[in-house]
Amino acid sequence: QVQLVESGGGLVQPGGSLRLSCVASGSIFRIYTMGWYRQAPGKQRELVGTVAGDGWPHYADSVKGRFTISRDNAKNTMYLQMDMLEPGDTAAYLCNAVILSTERLPDRPDGHGDDYWGQGTQVTVSS
Repeated sequence: QVQLVESGGGLVQPGGSLRLSCVASGSIFRIYTMGWYRQAPGKQRELVGTVAGDGWPHYADSVKGRFTISRDNAKNTMYLQMDMLEPGDTAAYLCNAVILSTERLPDRPDGHGDDYWGQGTQVTVSS
């Protein structure tokens, strides 16, 4: 089984910073693209950004210049550095990853992975 676990959320004042982590564990053969999403109460889930296996990130326009996504492949971990936080960033932040597990290897000669989600970590930006 594969699990994604987020951590690092909390309460922060506007203009402050937080660093989220997402650790993938279990029977992992390969991790492809990883990404952060967020969902505020009453709103649809939205993409924050993604990072490919080579580490090249892409960001939603709403967070460009404020958020930085990185990953440490040796640790199966992705990070989200959030700076200049605004009240509009308040949401549950969820980790997503496309992962090929060792159990699925025999069924996936093409090497395609499956979509996995973490449970989320709450970020609240308020004075």
